Amino acid sequence: MLSVELKDFIRSIVDFPNPGIVFRDVTTVLKDKHALRLAIDSIQESIDKEFETVVAPESRGFIFGMPIAYNMNKGFIPVRKPGKLPCDVIQEQYELEYGQATLEMHKDAIVPGQKVVIIDDLLATGGTMKAIINLVEKLGGEVVKIVCLIELPELNGRELLSGYDISSIVTFEGK
Repeated sequence: MLSVELKDFIRSIVDFPNPGIVFRDVTTVLKDKHALRLAIDSIQESIDKEFETVVAPESRGFIFGMPIAYNMNKGFIPVRKPGKLPCDVIQEQYELEYGQATLEMHKDAIVPGQKVVIIDDLLATGGTMKAIINLVEKLGGEVVKIVCLIELPELNGRELLSGYDISSIVTFEGK
């Protein structure tokens, strides 16, 4: 099965970055040319909506979002940590499963009515994704699809993102 094969390439690191967290490491997917192609192709194949641009957070969202934007002849909008974007930005604070953070997007990144797909490596509690959705919607964009390589369903991220079309390629039970 597709997800089982890809799942075998994802390394699990216990107690990183904090005790009690099992970090799902995608660097083991990235270093294998077959796994990387399978990950990118699987994410791309799950996009079943018309859209104009890909929005993705640093850094692992960039890894998966950029080649999909390129392959599908779409634009790419980076979402970054504070202080990394050079022009006027909007911000959104959010909760992580192990802390708090802030994301930024250029104020002119989204045109009102623009349809976007958000791509990231992981859906856990949904906090990061909800912050990205809020940024897109503050600028008048419409999120038509969310795709994550990995989902941790026990952390209930889908509940926070209720009403959005979400696909994940691989799921892991447990935290």
